[in-house]
Amino acid sequence: MAVKKITRRWISNSLGVILVILIALEAAIAVSVKNYYYGSVERVVLSQAETISGLLSKYSAEGAGDYDTYFRSIVAGFDKKNIMELMVLDANGEVTITSSGFIPESGTLTPDCADALASPEGISEYTGEMNGEKLLSVTTVPSGSTEDFHSFRLVTSLTRVDTQITVVIILTGLICVAIVFFVGVSGSYFINSIVTPVGQIGEVAKKISAGDFNERLEPKTDDEIGELCKTINEMADELGATERMKNDFISSVSHELRTPLTAIKGWAEMLEDSSREGNVDIETMKRGMGVIIGETDRLSVMVEELLDFSRLQSGRMVLQPMMLDIIAELSEAVLTFEQRAIRENKELIFEESDDIIPVMGDKNRLRQVFVNIIDNALKYSDGGGSVTVTTRRTGDGFVDIAIKDTGIGIPADQLDKVKTKFFKGNATRRGSGIGLAVADEIIRMHGGEILLDSVEGEGTTVTIRLPIHK
Repeated sequence: MAVKKITRRWISNSLGVILVILIALEAAIAVSVKNYYYGSVERVVLSQAETISGLLSKYSAEGAGDYDTYFRSIVAGFDKKNIMELMVLDANGEVTITSSGFIPESGTLTPDCADALASPEGISEYTGEMNGEKLLSVTTVPSGSTEDFHSFRLVTSLTRVDTQITVVIILTGLICVAIVFFVGVSGSYFINSIVTPVGQIGEVAKKISAGDFNERLEPKTDDEIGELCKTINEMADELGATERMKNDFISSVSHELRTPLTAIKGWAEMLEDSSREGNVDIETMKRGMGVIIGETDRLSVMVEELLDFSRLQSGRMVLQPMMLDIIAELSEAVLTFEQRAIRENKELIFEESDDIIPVMGDKNRLRQVFVNIIDNALKYSDGGGSVTVTTRRTGDGFVDIAIKDTGIGIPADQLDKVKTKFFKGNATRRGSGIGLAVADEIIRMHGGEILLDSVEGEGTTVTIRLPIHK
């Protein structure tokens, strides 16, 4: 359908416009050629009439001899009888002699005869048909005319002229047809060079939309079509990578949910069995309840993270900004992880500034970002490692909060992907792969950005840059 629409649009637009232009040009040429040829014949006949009239007037003025005899000699010696006929008319408008020797019947003369006899100027012209033949006739009354040799008439046929005009019009028409044919052939080739690839692109796009991300297009030209093929191939690569990350995300989230649920269920069943048998150990119960509460909190954090991600994707997350001291909020977030760092044999260093740095932001969301990034820093650091949190004002009105760890680092080819949704660089560490994507979007909503600097095997520095409230 799209192919037919493109072809039809080209025919109606480009070819249609060309046809209209050529038809108008052909009509203009036909009118111009007719006017040119008819005008040329008219000028020749009028020039000849003027010459004969001048000779007769001069002869009459000089009174050199018999006017009628001189007039007859002009008719007898008329040298253009092959292209026109010279007729002599009497005072009644009847033909007396002709250059061809043929005397037309009375009443068959064209209107210019009577018009010239009645006209003060003594000349009249007529173009039209007579006895089925198209002709041009000019009648002139010279000075010194007599009763029998009163006026003369020049007549020429326009049949040959019309034939010549027809030939010219046919030739120009054939040229126009050739132009239309050439435009049609070249346009058809051009349209096919677009329509065929577009059709192939449409078929591949349908397969990609159906979930077949292995389909690829082969760019055959180095133009917009070729660029479109490359873009669609890149889109298929990105969609395939996103699909794989999504599947890994679902698998990871399923595993992350299953682990705490298994622990909760195991401890709940053990405590239930112990309660039923009546030999409940207080220490075991405390330990079990601690595990259940801890895993429940962990599940709550994961569910909240998923909900935040869903809100961001649908644009439903709304900030509740207020004036706050970003150093105080960061200090509370660091304090949350002190005991965990001790348990995991990791050093958590907070170089707390005495400065008060005002920021207009959502307290809970910024706290969520700090917690998420510090949690990642501890998670990807091994025992004996350290996590250092520092702050500093920049010269352009921002505050940089740097969280540096001595963990496993991020490979260089993955550094630009870690803020992408569903991406999880190290599958051996727990996490859903959307925490940093959510954090990055929250910071963007605050007018800031998250910067990453990492060396694989040495550690990662995450810098949160926020605008300082003026």
